Amino acid sequence: MSTIVFLQELDEAQKQQIQKAAPHYELKAVPAKQADASLFQDAEIIVGWSKKLADYILAEDCPVKWVQTWSAGVDNMPLDKLSHKQVQLTSANGVHTVPISEQIFGYMLSFSRNFHQAIRNQSQQTWDTSGTFTELKGKSIAIVGVGNIGQETARLAQAFGMHTIGVRRSGKATEHIEEMYTMDQLDDALAEADYVVNILPLTDETKQLFNQERFAAMKKNAIFINVGRGSTVDTDALVHALEDHVIAGAGLDVFDPEPLPEDHPLWKMDQVIITPHIAGSNEHYTERVLDIFLTNLKAYQNDQTLPINLVDYGKKY
Repeated sequence: MSTIVFLQELDEAQKQQIQKAAPHYELKAVPAKQADASLFQDAEIIVGWSKKLADYILAEDCPVKWVQTWSAGVDNMPLDKLSHKQVQLTSANGVHTVPISEQIFGYMLSFSRNFHQAIRNQSQQTWDTSGTFTELKGKSIAIVGVGNIGQETARLAQAFGMHTIGVRRSGKATEHIEEMYTMDQLDDALAEADYVVNILPLTDETKQLFNQERFAAMKKNAIFINVGRGSTVDTDALVHALEDHVIAGAGLDVFDPEPLPEDHPLWKMDQVIITPHIAGSNEHYTERVLDIFLTNLKAYQNDQTLPINLVDYGKKY
């Protein structure tokens, strides 16, 4: 009997839900740290990924035909090898839509109302009313990489009375984005924005896209927010842009390198808010991944194209 291998812990209700949807498969749920080669002998479907287990999964005798990742990004996966093995790959893109959108607004509200300074002052028992206090209403936000997260962020931005600008590869218009630009027009979009939000995946085209020239294209009062991938930003260029007041501040959840070294200059910058790659964390993560997986599982068993988040190996996302 072929197996579905989950490299995650599941509760009994979740196991029953999967088994009911795929009665002709054996289900094995083992945390990646406890998994070994024997787990993959009959593994046709694998949910999750582990670099330590990659050799077993990619071995010629592993019958895997489909991998559903536990993460939204796939840039750290051996895409060429999976493609060569003709393994279908689906991501967990979409599970982060609500928490990351809310975190983006956490950064923006912190900067507009000076919460980041107030928290630092509180730890020093300092009463300090100095600083610039602004409103989000009437400001412009440029969302670079408009997908599910970008659309939800734009919806929230409109509720705050902000002007929404989008940048995406296709340039295709979408709901809640008032102006849409292509990637070739990125600098034009950056020049308009008070807040620049990077949600781009990491590809050959986006690696270190945000460099000295990109930061120079932004307003001097602009806040840069990165919840996409750390390597889409030239970190040294970002540090110089902040030190030289080319831009006003940054809210950062992802980094290159990551974890951010203890002696890195970003830690000591008052105009920077740092969070440790937790923007997507939320209490509904597992159930949302399961929703994606179960929808795809139904299609898979009917020999249909997987409808949600099927990765295009050519585009690498």
